[in-house]
Amino acid sequence: QVQLVESGGGLVQPGGSLRLSCVGSGFTFSNSPTTWYRQAPGKERELVARITSTGGSTNYADSVKGRFTISRDNAKNTVYLQMNSLKPEDTAVYYCQTLTIGRSYWGQGTQVTVSL
Repeated sequence: QVQLVESGGGLVQPGGSLRLSCVGSGFTFSNSPTTWYRQAPGKERELVARITSTGGSTNYADSVKGRFTISRDNAKNTVYLQMNSLKPEDTAVYYCQTLTIGRSYWGQGTQVTVSL
């Protein structure tokens, strides 16, 4: 079955960096656009960054432009989110989501906490 597994979250100080990974299985990963979302406590889930199936095009939320970079390695069935210059307001659970065969699938999420 389709599965997405995120990893790489953790506790980091403001100004620090983390790299999140999302590994897909059970579908043709190289055909599937992928999006990172995040959800902070008490807030709605929001789009962070998305990437097309080939990696040729990316989009970012205004709040992360210039700090986050989304990329993918289709040979490894993995999408990455490099997060630099992290701020306390980046604290959230980060989820990856993909579209395949007309359906949306989500991972279980990974917690990112930015704090002193």
